[in-house]
Formats: sequence, C-alpha cells, structure tokens
Amino acid sequence: MPNAKVLSEKQAIVADLTEQLKNATSGVLIDYKGITVAEDTALRVELRNKGVEYAVLKNTLLRFAVKNVGLDGLESCLNGTTSLAFSAGDPIAPMNIINKYAKQLGDDKFNIKAGFMDGQVLPIADVMALAELPSKEVLLSQVLGTFLAPITSLAIVLKAVAEQKGGFVEAAPAAAE
Repeated sequence: MPNAKVLSEKQAIVADLTEQLKNATSGVLIDYKGITVAEDTALRVELRNKGVEYAVLKNTLLRFAVKNVGLDGLESCLNGTTSLAFSAGDPIAPMNIINKYAKQLGDDKFNIKAGFMDGQVLPIADVMALAELPSKEVLLSQVLGTFLAPITSLAIVLKAVAEQKGGFVEAAPAAAE
C-alpha cells in the first residue's frame, strides 16, 4: 500500500488528467513500443507545434481519468505501453499527426489503440477516416474559395467586356452575296 504522500500525488495527477480530458475536443491512445528517442522527439515537436498535448501515462491512472469523464469505452485499450495525444483546439490535429507517424513507423513500433472526439469513443476506422481529413484551416480556406469562385469569375468576365471597344463587341460585316 503506497504511503499518503504517493497516494495524494497520484490523485493530483488523476484530477489534472481528468480536467484536461474534459476540455479536450479529441484524442488518440497510442501503443508506442519500439520507437527511438529521435523519433519520439520529432513526434513531440510536431505535436507541440500544432497545439497538441502528448504524454506517456500509467494505464491505472488513465483508467481512473477516463472513468471520471465518461469515456469508459477506452478502458479495454489500457494495457501495455500507452501514450495519449489530445487537443483542446483542432479536433483533427492529434489524429492526423499520429496517423502520419503510425504509417511512417509501422504498426510494430507505433500503433493507434483508440480515439475519442467530443466525449464519444470512436472506433479505429473512424479515427483513421478523420485522420485523413485536412486541418480545420485548410477546410475553411477551401469553403471560402468555393464561395469566392463565382464572384471572381464574374469580375473576370466584366473586366474582359469593359476592355473591349466601348464595352461592346462590334459585329462582323455580313458577307456580300
């Protein structure tokens, strides 16, 4: 039985992790066995640049935290080596980056166990499908481009008409018969 100091430290970790999971829009559980320090460092840098939190966690502590936030479906994945990547901002970012590294490193070294989004546990197939989506910023720019395309086309046509003589096209003379 751990002493009171160790127990209170673990309870503080669980409370902090519970709060972070409550505020997270999405997250991914990963089995990270076999990655090198250089690979892990590169992963952490990319995750940090996209505003994604990443931590290697004890399964027991994570089990308490996921129960506290109602993500009980993740408990079956909490065995072996476990790390968690989660974001309070862009919900696609953790899935996108982790999926990229899983493809790059291979399933024997880096494997996605499960994911969650907006308080719901996602099947692996859904995590993979979401990981293939572009980021929120890219999607917004694509939508904006779609809205602006008709206006841009109209402006180009109007400019072409205005550049012609007086704005009207002269009719070609009729051929004499």
